[in-house]
Amino acid sequence: MQLDLANRKIEKTRGSLSSPHSRFNKGISTLPPDSFALVMATGIVSIALKAFGNIFLSNLLFYLNIAFYAILCVLFSFQLIHYWKRFRSQFLNLEINMGFLSFVAANCILGSQFTTIFGDFTLGIIFLSIGFLSWFLLLYSLFAIHIEKRYKTSIKAISGTWLLIVVATQAISILSIQLVEHLPIYYEIILLIALLMFLVGCTFYVILITLIVYRLLFFEVRAQKLKTPYWISMGADAITVLAGLTLITMANKWIIINELLPFIKGLTLLFWAIGTWWIPIMVLLGIWRHFIKKIPVKYVSHYWGMVFPLGMYTVCTLKLSQSFELSFLMVIPKAFLIFSLITWIIVFIGMIFKIIR
Repeated sequence: MQLDLANRKIEKTRGSLSSPHSRFNKGISTLPPDSFALVMATGIVSIALKAFGNIFLSNLLFYLNIAFYAILCVLFSFQLIHYWKRFRSQFLNLEINMGFLSFVAANCILGSQFTTIFGDFTLGIIFLSIGFLSWFLLLYSLFAIHIEKRYKTSIKAISGTWLLIVVATQAISILSIQLVEHLPIYYEIILLIALLMFLVGCTFYVILITLIVYRLLFFEVRAQKLKTPYWISMGADAITVLAGLTLITMANKWIIINELLPFIKGLTLLFWAIGTWWIPIMVLLGIWRHFIKKIPVKYVSHYWGMVFPLGMYTVCTLKLSQSFELSFLMVIPKAFLIFSLITWIIVFIGMIFKIIR
């Protein structure tokens, strides 16, 4: 009799653990810090489609992105309230906590969508304010955590996720310039902030990419650890190019940018060359990981970290060809627009199937 009661309790416990409600709670509690890469990727692909005149698909992704942003904000709020210990452990985890900076970039890219697609500068300012405030709070908090930790991880722990420092910084620079004429602050102050953000982002890219290349070349690289965030090596570069090109458009409005124009143009072209160089490396590493080492292809949130660089490279190369009057380069963004859209669709379908399962 007692044995039967014990068995029933075990079966009841197992049933509760495998129920949809428990799986939903588990999914929220394990929500990765870089989940807002979904908003980043969808936003930049939408902006790329708008730049090529595909208004229908651009608007479709725009409205989807608003929903993605709202849902993720609700889920992270739920995690923060009901799974505080889990949230805190992720924030203190030196290997993954830089992923929280995806929230900064997501706000700025969504703000750029409202500005360039919808023409709503008020919401653009709101998202810029959230992005700048979260950049300040998150970046300095994360740096303090990494500096204060007594037992630190080795350089083996560094990955492309760290380059979200660059992406978040440059995203603020870009949106600031897009809104410079609509902000209730003297425009020279905004342009100075945008210029400083651009230069800080460039400096961080040089530092971090040096560490990443050193880690790839001089330490063992395991296929299981070589995930898609390494694509941000190119994505952070591409958004730096776009930030430089956006600054160039302001040369006639502020004498300091005009005087620095040759420097900014040279720096922008340099970063575009580096980003272009990264693409074959990323493709070869992907082939090595999935076809040689036989790591199965299945959806994880990190795949949005591959869609974002493709979309960002599309936009920055389009703007580069226009700004530098290199019309023969237009074939590149046209091809990458197709690649980025197809990749977005494949990853989106994978995400839907995982949610259903």
